[in-house]
Amino acid sequence: MDDVNLWSPIFLTAKLAFVTTLILMLLGTPIAWWLARSGNRFKEAVAAVVALPLVLPPTVLGFYLLMALGPEGPGGLIASLYGARSLAFTFEGLVIGSVIYSLPFVVQPIRNAFEAIGDRPLEVAATLGASPWDRFWSVAMPLARPGFLTGAVLGFSHTVGEFGVVLMIGGNILGETRVLSVAIYDYVETLNWAPAHLLAGGLLVFSFLVIFAVMTLEKRWRFRNEDRS
Repeated sequence: MDDVNLWSPIFLTAKLAFVTTLILMLLGTPIAWWLARSGNRFKEAVAAVVALPLVLPPTVLGFYLLMALGPEGPGGLIASLYGARSLAFTFEGLVIGSVIYSLPFVVQPIRNAFEAIGDRPLEVAATLGASPWDRFWSVAMPLARPGFLTGAVLGFSHTVGEFGVVLMIGGNILGETRVLSVAIYDYVETLNWAPAHLLAGGLLVFSFLVIFAVMTLEKRWRFRNEDRS
């Protein structure tokens, strides 16, 4: 078993999941806040667009992302700015695809947490002279902390486990786009069972811990809300 070939997808997947989760939290928070607080009649249409990856086959999403990131798409134009030909089959392309694919797993828990706050805490803060910005940071953010934790955990874990999208837009380039799920597929395809068992078993344990963590967070949040009421 080649240790380099084994550890490379582990480190690459961890890096991809960390970068993707960071971007998702920065991008998903204002989207979730707008969906939770806006009265715009088109907000549910926006929510449906955000949630599309939940039902859209990964290969379909991956196909359109491949077209968009390729030489003839917007990704090719962006890549040409720094001398590259395409964002497809690059780590940067994987990040873009992962952000789009995992967006609903981060936005929905945060939106639910913002909606669960209700209007009263924000109205009380407003009567005390807090600005909208202060109300968001000093009231909404602390009260919605469980939603942020759940969103971060789900976003990270979903990125770790994705396969169809990353294979379509990234391929199987060692050290560049060969993430864990692709590595397992490759090992199975070549009948290399030992590393396949090792990586698959690790992901199985990781998935259990993620589900357990999310259930624990939701339980604590529910009990805390019941105590307040």
